[in-house]
Parts: sequence; C-alpha cells; structure tokens
Amino acid sequence: MLKENENPGFAGMDAAIQQRLDKLLANRPEHEQQVLADAINLCIDAHHGQQRVSGEPYYLHALAIAEILNELNLDHETLAAAMLHDVVEDTEVTLDDVRTRFGEVIAHLVDGVTKMERIGEFQEVALGAQDHSQAESLRKLLLAMAEDVRVVLIKLADRLHNMRTLKYLDAAKQRRIAQETMDIYAPLANRLGIWQIKWELEDLSLRYLEPEAYQSLASMLDEKREDRQRYIDGVIATLDTELRKAGITATVTGRPKHINSIWRKMQRKHVDFDQIFDMRAVRILVKEEKDCY
Repeated sequence: MLKENENPGFAGMDAAIQQRLDKLLANRPEHEQQVLADAINLCIDAHHGQQRVSGEPYYLHALAIAEILNELNLDHETLAAAMLHDVVEDTEVTLDDVRTRFGEVIAHLVDGVTKMERIGEFQEVALGAQDHSQAESLRKLLLAMAEDVRVVLIKLADRLHNMRTLKYLDAAKQRRIAQETMDIYAPLANRLGIWQIKWELEDLSLRYLEPEAYQSLASMLDEKREDRQRYIDGVIATLDTELRKAGITATVTGRPKHINSIWRKMQRKHVDFDQIFDMRAVRILVKEEKDCY
C-alpha cells in the first residue's frame, strides 16, 4: 500500500516522465492512486516496443491524453480508461482482462472508446461534406454510441493530442485529419461546452487546412500578444474590484481571441486583419440571473 503523499515509482522512467506521472496521482486518495498506477503500468507493459510515427513510445500518447483529461478535473476512472484506451485494440490484452483487473466501469469506458473507432467507417461522409446535415448526423451518432459522456471526452482528448502531433504525418493525411477534426470533433467539443478543447482543435485544424493564413495570423498575433494579455488582465482586475464593491460574487475570465475565430470573421466580413477590432473577450459568471443586471 502507498503511504500518505507517496506516489509509486515506475520502472525505467526518466525524471521528466516520472514527474508527469506523479502529477496525475497528486492529491488523490490512496485507492485512486493505486488504480491509476496499475493502469499506467499495464499501459507501459502492453504497449512495450510500440512507437508512434514520431518515434516516441506509444505509452506517452496515452499519458498525454490522461493529462488533458486531468486538466479538466475528470475522475480517476476516466484517466485510467484513457491510459488503457488502446490496449484492447492494439495489444494482446482483452476486455475481460481489463474488467477483471479494473472493474466494470473502467472496462465499459475502454470498450466505449474502442467502439467509437468506428468513425473511420463514416469518414468520407464528414470530410468537407457539402451537406452539413450529414456531418451533424455523424456527430449525433457518436454521442448516441457513447452511453457514458466520458467516452466522448476521452475520444476528444485523443484527437487533441493527435492534432498536436500531426506534423509527423504526410501532407495528405494532415489535411484529411484536420478536415475531419473541423467537421466532427471541434463541433462535438462545442456541443459539450468544452471550449478550451474546441478552440485548440479549430486552431490546429486551420494550421493544416490554411497554412499560409494560419502562419500569417499567428505571426501578427504574436507581435501583440503581450499587449493584449496585459490589457485583458487590467480589465479583469477592474471588473473584480467593481463587482466586489457592488456586493456581487462573480468569476471573471478573459482571453485573446483565437486564430480560427479571427480567420472566420475576416472571411465572413471580407476584411483584413487590421480591421478586426474585437481581439479580446471577457466572460463574467455570476450566481443569480439578477446579478447580470
């Protein structure tokens, strides 16, 4: 058993990866740490010798997915299933093995992610579909296939990490996967209200669908990023002060606008970058409707 505040070691891990693993286990009850440690070790063992196109060990992909979900504050069962999401599909580990070792809930999540791999059967429907209702039907199908919404969240995190590492694939695959992401996965994230993943999926998709426009916008935004962030921070501080004076409890957040949203507005309004003035957004969340006024 683990002692309090003590995380297990992982054989053969260098210090940087060990720190990443420790972070997944930090501040969790002992029984959750045990489940996650077991899932991590099975993932490493099952995928031993398997590499991604980048040359990295495959288990690092599973670890990255778990980290994305951890940032969303998801439960340990979801993180464990994320680590194990491909063991049934790509290794000799069976679903019964997962069920015996981790229980019905985690096995159910792993099975759900495996079934969602069926998206490949409908890929041609989604890619650049002229009839947007077809892509919408596919999104509804994927949601219906997942009896537990956590299955969709694992799949979204999987796609996000794949998009972050898309540079290792050839140009044709990059465009195909980026288009599928823009048509299917970003709208799914939007429907579930996971804005952080939605925005990143859209920006990464644009990077490969419109590379020149993406690089140009990224360069122009980088030149002003610090000024924009400083401005947003100032607005948030002012709003926090005034809301407290008014006796209103609120959460204020802000962000610079994302590349894809700027690009879409430029296309929709037929204007240049210099003619886009709403580069910043601030959101205020209050407890009661009356506080909005």
